[in-house]
Amino acid sequence: MSPYDSDPADRVVGAAADGEDQAVEAALRPKQLDEFIGQERVREQLSLVLQAARQRGTAPDHVLLSGPPGLGKTTLSMIIAAELGAPIRITSGPAIQHAGDLAAILSSLTEGEVLFLDEIHRMSRPAEEMLYLAMEDFRVDVIVGKGPGATAIPLELPPFTLVGATTRAGLLPPPLRDRFGFTGHMEFYAPSELERVVRRSAALLDVEIDPDGAAEIAGRSRGTPRIANRLLRRVRDYAQVRHDGQVSREIAAQALDVYEVDARGLDRLDRAVLDALLRLFGGGPVGLSTLAVAVGEEAETVEEVAEPFLVREGLLARTPRGRIATAAAWQHLGMTPPLQGARGAVPGQSDLFGAAER
Repeated sequence: MSPYDSDPADRVVGAAADGEDQAVEAALRPKQLDEFIGQERVREQLSLVLQAARQRGTAPDHVLLSGPPGLGKTTLSMIIAAELGAPIRITSGPAIQHAGDLAAILSSLTEGEVLFLDEIHRMSRPAEEMLYLAMEDFRVDVIVGKGPGATAIPLELPPFTLVGATTRAGLLPPPLRDRFGFTGHMEFYAPSELERVVRRSAALLDVEIDPDGAAEIAGRSRGTPRIANRLLRRVRDYAQVRHDGQVSREIAAQALDVYEVDARGLDRLDRAVLDALLRLFGGGPVGLSTLAVAVGEEAETVEEVAEPFLVREGLLARTPRGRIATAAAWQHLGMTPPLQGARGAVPGQSDLFGAAER
């Protein structure tokens, strides 16, 4: 087994929610827009949409929330329902594989109800086409019978609000995107916002934490509240077992070092990719497939799990000839680039253009 082997599903800095995350998030989730931390622009715009709808006494426009996982799309959907005083129905795109599945859900909605459709980009095409009509005209055509004798019976629907969430807005067909009256894009959180998230969650979890401890956790949370809350729980466990339960900057740093999350939020897989890129390939350029073999992972794992954060942090760059490490990567790992490899450590050199290696 490679020393770099890592199961992405077990990453403490992974943004996907597991069963424990979902249970804890239900307890930590804010109930009103005023309690929601961060996403100032989206909150302000959404507040106007909801207030105007309440004043008119009508259902608000359909809402599309896009952005990376863990930033609060599900929380905002529940807040929308709470602000409207309406029930919420929760489902997901992968669960709707046939138009009949969607028709069953839509036909059971009550007036003003909020339908939250997570991962809406993964819904089947027949269901998408049915959703067009439902969103625009509040009706669906139910097909009765088969073959030449099949007939379409229109079924009127009560006014409802669809809240769609997606991590890949570009995969939504334009006719579906155009039917949303409001689109909000969720951005990664600033460290100061994550500090507020950590302090609020610590209070709800009855964890004693000082401002420096909250800042230490926030700085390693990759700009994602879900990761911040998960790291807080791991630090809480460490402080409870090995100390007196109080969380300071020193204790938070010790706890996160145990879980192999460094000061910039990189975990073992991230550092393995950088380490292989620097030590084995002199900073690159190197093809994705070659780099993946070096770290003992699938190319898709390196590309989809490790690279996005490394690129966003300015530690790795993708070029036509392959992946290269930046000067910040050498500095972060405490290494000095070799003379002949230094040119590969800085993006933009003239010799980096050519056919991409896979």
